[in-house]
Amino acid sequence: MIPLSLASCSDWLEVEMEDKIMEPVLFSNYAGYVSAINGVYLSLNEYYIDGQLINILDVMAQYYHVTDDNNHTYRLYQSFNFDDTSIESKNETLWNQAYSLIAHTNTILDHLKEIGDTPLSQSQFNILRGEALAMRAMLHFDVLRRHGAIYVNNPDAESIPYQDDTSREIKPFLTNKVVMEKIINDLSEAASLLKDYDPVITEGVKDTQTEDNGVSSYDMSFRQLRLNYYAVQGLIARAYMWMGDKTNAYRIAKEIIAKANTEDLEVFPWVTSEQITSEGRPDLLFSPEIMFSMYNSLRSKYNSNTFASALSLNTRLTFYGTDKDNSKIALFYDYPNDYRRNQWEMADPPQGAGGDDEEPVGTSLYFTKYSDFTSGAIEATYRYIIPIIRMSEMYLIVAESTNDPNEAYDMLDAIRVHRNCPNLDRDGNLNNDILYEFAREMIGEGQLYFFYKRRQETFIISRTGEHDFNMPLSNYVWPIPESEISKRVQVGNK
Repeated sequence: MIPLSLASCSDWLEVEMEDKIMEPVLFSNYAGYVSAINGVYLSLNEYYIDGQLINILDVMAQYYHVTDDNNHTYRLYQSFNFDDTSIESKNETLWNQAYSLIAHTNTILDHLKEIGDTPLSQSQFNILRGEALAMRAMLHFDVLRRHGAIYVNNPDAESIPYQDDTSREIKPFLTNKVVMEKIINDLSEAASLLKDYDPVITEGVKDTQTEDNGVSSYDMSFRQLRLNYYAVQGLIARAYMWMGDKTNAYRIAKEIIAKANTEDLEVFPWVTSEQITSEGRPDLLFSPEIMFSMYNSLRSKYNSNTFASALSLNTRLTFYGTDKDNSKIALFYDYPNDYRRNQWEMADPPQGAGGDDEEPVGTSLYFTKYSDFTSGAIEATYRYIIPIIRMSEMYLIVAESTNDPNEAYDMLDAIRVHRNCPNLDRDGNLNNDILYEFAREMIGEGQLYFFYKRRQETFIISRTGEHDFNMPLSNYVWPIPESEISKRVQVGNK
C-alpha cells in the first residue's frame, strides 16, 4: 500500500525514494492495483468520519441542538466562527486530507494511462481507471462545495486548485467554472469507461462473495461500496445541479431512475417495511437504495462517539426537545408514522437531568440511523456503511429541475410512499416541500448544507425546527487555509 499520510498536497509530492521504488512492485499485477484503490476507499473514512467532516457540515446546516448555552463540542461550527484557531486548524487538516487522497488517486491514475502499459484486462483497466477518475472528481467537488463561491452567483470567482497529475508543481487557483468543467470531464470519462464493463448494470450490486480466492473474489462484488456506473452518473447529476444546469441534471437523473430499476433487474430497489422493522437489526439507512457508500467497520464506535444516548448533552448530536411530541421532531416530520421518524428514540433515563426533584435539562432524544445491531447472528453489509449518494436524491433532483409541478410532486410522493407517508398537498409550497424531503432523507450524511448553499437559502430550518434561522450567504464559503495561501506566496504562485 502507498502510505496514506495527512500531509498537504505539495508535501505529499515529496515522495520518499523507497516509496517510489515500491510503486513498480505495487502496480506489477492486478491485485496490487485493487489494493491501491481500496486504500483510497478506506481512507474516505479518515476524511469524512474521523475528520468529523460530515458532522461539521450537518451542524452548520443547523440540524442539531448545538448552542453556546450548552457549551457544545461543535458550538463554534454552528456559529460559523471560522477565525477561531481550532476551526482554522480543522479547516487546514480537512483541506490537506482531501488533497492527500487526490494525490494518491493521481498516482494510481498515473499507472493507468494506457492499457498496454499495465498487466490488466480491458475490463479491469476500464473499471479501475473509471473509479479512480470518479474519485478524483468527487474529492475536488466536495472541496469546491465548501470553499468556492456560490456557483450561480459568480462562476468566474477564483475557487480551488485542481490537482490532475503527480507533478511537484503547485497548481494555481482556478475559477469556479473551470474547476466544474474539469470535474464534469473526469466524471464523464469515468462513466464512459464503466458503461460497458461495470457488472452493476447487468448483475446489480452483487452484495455477496462468490468465491474464496483472496482480494479478487471481492473486486467485482459489493458495487455499492465502489464508485459504480450509476453512482458516477448520480454525481454528474449532482454537479449539474450545483452549476444551475437543471436541463442536464434532469436528463441524467431521469435516466438513472428509468434504467437502474427495471422489470428485469432492480439495482437499487426501495427499502421494504420488513427491512426497516427487522428485529435487532433494522435497516434505518434504507440501504438497498444507496448508490455509493463508505464501508466503516468501526461504525458502531462512530455512533457511540457521536449520537449514542450515553453521551452528555454537550457532546451528543441530537435534536432539540424532550420527547418526540415536544421537540424538533414534531415540526420536522409532517407525518407521525414516517419511517424516518423512527431514526429517533428516547434516552432512558434522560441524559442531562439534574437532581431527583429537577426537570431534565435539554433533550432526551438520540439518533439511531447508525446504531449497531442488537441481535441477529447473520452479518449484513448495511451494518457498516455510511451513505455518500442515494437514489432518493435522483428523485429530488427531478422534482427540483422539472418544469412540470405535477411531475415534481410525483417524484416527492414516490419517496414518501416508501417512507410510509401520505401524498403531499399539490397546492402547497413546492420549494419548501422539496427542502423538507431533502432534509429528512439526508440527515447524518452531510448534504443539507450544500443543498442550502446551492439554492442560496437565507432562511433555513433552525435547531428548534422552525423555518426561521437567518443564514447569511457568507456562512456558506469556507476560507482557504492560511497555510495554503502562505505556501503559494512563498513560491510566487497565487
